[in-house]
Formats: sequence, C-alpha cells, structure tokens
Amino acid sequence: MEEKLRRSEGIMRRVEQMPEFADAHVVLMYWSMADEVQTHAFVDQWYNEKTVLLPCVQGDDLVLRQYTGPECIIAGEQFGIGEPTGPEYTDLERVELIIVPGVAFDRSGNRMGRGRGFYDRLLKSTPNAKKFGVAYDFQILDKIPVEPHDVKMDRVVSENENV
Repeated sequence: MEEKLRRSEGIMRRVEQMPEFADAHVVLMYWSMADEVQTHAFVDQWYNEKTVLLPCVQGDDLVLRQYTGPECIIAGEQFGIGEPTGPEYTDLERVELIIVPGVAFDRSGNRMGRGRGFYDRLLKSTPNAKKFGVAYDFQILDKIPVEPHDVKMDRVVSENENV
C-alpha cells in the first residue's frame, strides 16, 4: 500500500503542475477505490482552494456533490465508494477539469472503464471540461478496444507518461 500511495502522489503532483489544473476553479475528482490511483490526500489538499466535486452513484448515473471535508464522506450505496453528502451540483457547464480513473488507457486517449458506462454518460454532459485520465504506467497500453459511446481523454497522466 505504501508503494501505491507513493506512486499515486507522483501522478497527482504531475496533474497539479499542469496549467489546466492551476487555472481551474471547479474540478471534478474521484474518491479512489483500492485498485485506482489514490486520490484521498489530493482531494483533501485542494478542497479549500477549489470547488472540488466528487461523483455519487444514483441508479445508472453519476450525480455530483461538493466535497467539503473528510466528515462529509459516507459509503456509497452501490459500491461502498466514499461519496460526499449534501446537495447535488447541477451547473455542469462550470466544471473546468475532470480527473478520471480507468482500468486502462491507450496512447490515443481512449479509456476503458468498468463496463457500466457511468463516466462516459457523465463526461458527455460536461461540455466545457478538460478530461484527464490518471493511471499507473502499467495501465497505459498502445491500443484498447473502443466502443462508439466511449469518451476520449484530453490527456492521460501516469508516473512517467503524459499522453
């Protein structure tokens, strides 16, 4: 776990050095699961300086809620992933940057999720946001299968790559 946290810190440090992150006021992040790039410390670091949104599973969709500190996190209904309490954030046009997890990415910016399409539906509803996938190096492949509904990333950031 210590190795995973160290590697995740390096990835997220690369993200925070990018102008798109520095300039963004409203950022959609995610509360990481065990097998994803770890984001808990990063979310905690930035929620006082930016409007940090986290996705919450609601039926077959993701709704957004603002993260206001560790005390606002509860276990989500479907997957037990931490989700913030509070009102739904609906001004999707104001979201400037989305940091997206994935099972795998390719060097063309394609993303493979967990197969339910949650993120693809959400990403289509945020027209003004840049989309940054974050991954460990081993999750970046030359080519992954792509479906017509899949949404490409603007950038994929890993420990040693920025594609």
